[in-house]
Amino acid sequence: MAWTAHTPAYRKYADDGGLLVAMADEELVGYALFGLPKRSQHVRLVHLCVAEEHRGNGIARMLIAELRRRQGHRLGIRARCRRDYGLSTMWSGLGFVPKGEGIGRGGDKETLDTWWLDLGHEHLFQEAQSDALLVVTVDHTVFAGLRGSGDERDVDESRALEAGWLADLVELAYTPQLLLDVREVEGREERNHQRAGLSQLRELLPDGGMVSARLQELLTAVSRTLPEVVQDRRLRGRLRYVAETSCSGLQVLVTRDPEWADLAGLAWDVARVKVVSPAAVTLHVDELHQAQVYRPADLMGTAFSAEEVEPGKEEEFVTFFDQSGSDRGAAFIWRLKDLSRNDVLWRRELLRDGEGNPVALYAWALDGRTLHVPILRTASHPLEETLARHLLFMFKRLGREREAESVRISDPFLSPAAVAAAAPDGFTADETGFVALLVDVCTTAEIVSATAATIGAGLGRRTPCLDASISPEVASVAERVWWPAKLVDTALPSFIAPVKPRWSTELFNVPAMLVPRDDVLGISREHVYYRSAGRRGESAPARLLWYVSGGKGGRQGKVVIGCSRLDEVVIDAPDTLFSRFEHLGVYGRAELRANAGPAGRVMALRFSDTELFPVQVTHARLTALAKELGLRLSLMSLSKISSALFQAVYQEGHRKS
Repeated sequence: MAWTAHTPAYRKYADDGGLLVAMADEELVGYALFGLPKRSQHVRLVHLCVAEEHRGNGIARMLIAELRRRQGHRLGIRARCRRDYGLSTMWSGLGFVPKGEGIGRGGDKETLDTWWLDLGHEHLFQEAQSDALLVVTVDHTVFAGLRGSGDERDVDESRALEAGWLADLVELAYTPQLLLDVREVEGREERNHQRAGLSQLRELLPDGGMVSARLQELLTAVSRTLPEVVQDRRLRGRLRYVAETSCSGLQVLVTRDPEWADLAGLAWDVARVKVVSPAAVTLHVDELHQAQVYRPADLMGTAFSAEEVEPGKEEEFVTFFDQSGSDRGAAFIWRLKDLSRNDVLWRRELLRDGEGNPVALYAWALDGRTLHVPILRTASHPLEETLARHLLFMFKRLGREREAESVRISDPFLSPAAVAAAAPDGFTADETGFVALLVDVCTTAEIVSATAATIGAGLGRRTPCLDASISPEVASVAERVWWPAKLVDTALPSFIAPVKPRWSTELFNVPAMLVPRDDVLGISREHVYYRSAGRRGESAPARLLWYVSGGKGGRQGKVVIGCSRLDEVVIDAPDTLFSRFEHLGVYGRAELRANAGPAGRVMALRFSDTELFPVQVTHARLTALAKELGLRLSLMSLSKISSALFQAVYQEGHRKS
């Protein structure tokens, strides 16, 4: 490796703190020379050199990692490199993306590529949310067509995505792999023409570490299920589109590449990304658009669906929901039919699983300030207990939305699963069935307690008298049985947890999935979210606010979407946590291992009863609320917040326009 460290130019960089060196056994094996421009907030990487005999040992990666660590407050690292050096694989492997090109100053007028490594800071206008029904990523086969490249049929198929009727329904986005593909286009004029069109699409910059882990999962799956497929550079590029789409929180990748025929199923199985043609997107969005007026209630985005029981169809469900005793056969049918004949507007609904089998039957109506449920039946099903708990919480949500003060379940033949789930949710039994209070206030324990006492008195119920001195455990129980009550002056702590769009989609169906998600995740009231094992005062029980972060540089998200009850904090080895919480979490085993800290441990947050806000609280509004309270706000990782800020955000999320 030839370098002249004693020249004045190198000494000047070194004196300004712009020289990093890598040593091995007192031998210089590599260095990074860089400038820190005063008028811009990036690092200008001048040289990145590794001795030839030491290449392939990760030295360049270590130098860049150290540069990131030391200059992490800057927006990114910018480098320029001759195109004819053929180093694009190296730069992209280090996390850089091509951001343009220019002409060198030398006599041969060589082309210089500009490479950029984003350091993960928020950018101007990143706050803006998409108003589109669906955000999709496009690969280069589609993007080139959008820019008029290819034959007439290819161009027309791509440009169908820009049709006027789709303008408010679909937003097109791109990930770093598209920049790499544009760089490979022949001809400087055409490359610049294509780059000029990037500003018309939403840019997504998913976390590089997550993308690498997801890409490796995809490659492993190809080796296992499609051994005949050659794992060359083209395949890695295709799969990187999938990995980047998945890690950006999106689920649709649009392509015209015919080579995807054998890989589309794998993309969905591994990364939950649906690979489709432009024509399929227009058809899908049209169906979703038509469904906005009314759509069957899909249970938290799963394959479970609810439908109204049509008059005259009651007999079809006797074999599924018949109970012992005096409610068999004709008696049960008569009770069900009678609900359609009296003066009350009863909603009689049937719940089916993904295979169309009836799994629950219920009826409800608002009776004054009480949501009345005269029929609640669950059929034998592997998820019957989970369904019963979900339905009880659903009735509470329905009552709250209709400003009811209580829920009454009067079916005398409840399934054992429903009876077992009732007590923990605050349902108490009397001669008429089970009753739960709905205390819809977010205030002091004394006022919450007084409100509950007033509602309970009208129902012949006595309630405990609580004040600010109660323990966090008691406050958490009170918030569960009197849901949606929040006792904000107690010792129950509150936290705000940033979550990337992909995980918020899996956990909360926000942003909504285009296709059904896992049934257990969707109908369960209990979930698990993982983070690094470093503690920041986490404790349970507590409250959690969920902030959809949008990922590094991603623009989708940047909102508080709701809150949950934190039930447990567990720190353990990745495999141990995966075995315990696999059915409740969204990380795979490989992702858990990749996120383990230096001690090889990960933190699991077990939470329940997520309440999605009717009004999502934007980053700008969240920051303003914190400022009004004179509080500092950190959204880089799970952070403890004051009860006052929780109350302000919660009330903002339920603000009525």
